[in-house]
Amino acid sequence: MDKLKQNIEAAKSTLNIVDFSKPFDVFVNASEKSVSGILTQQGTNGQYSPIAFFSQKLNDTQCKWSTVEREAYAVVVALRKYRNWLFRSLVQIHSDHNPLTYLTDSVPRSTRLMRWAVALQEFQVEFKYRKGKCNLAADCLSRLDVD
Repeated sequence: MDKLKQNIEAAKSTLNIVDFSKPFDVFVNASEKSVSGILTQQGTNGQYSPIAFFSQKLNDTQCKWSTVEREAYAVVVALRKYRNWLFRSLVQIHSDHNPLTYLTDSVPRSTRLMRWAVALQEFQVEFKYRKGKCNLAADCLSRLDVD
């Protein structure tokens, strides 16, 4: 766990400046206790450069939500948090939860997901499935043990 915290601290010291001429990529993840996200942009070398990080602990009610609801909530929180940067920009949402990719393509069955799908219409979002082992940074942020 100490090595994880060192890696996050190292990443924080290398935050990049927003380039509004480039599209944004947001990596999100949800664990049983928290949600997290990383706002990035691709650099000239093809690497994702971090711009901002967030992590939010879930309350008792939110911890009881289904996995797809927690993952969708992570997307909604990230878009709200970074709204001023993401407004009128193309945003690719990267998640390790494949059913989330259908959130904007079909009619969600729960009212909570339906509300969030409507909220996503404000943004130009495109969902990308990313295997859990490739979504490591967001996964680590959502699993930090915070008291």
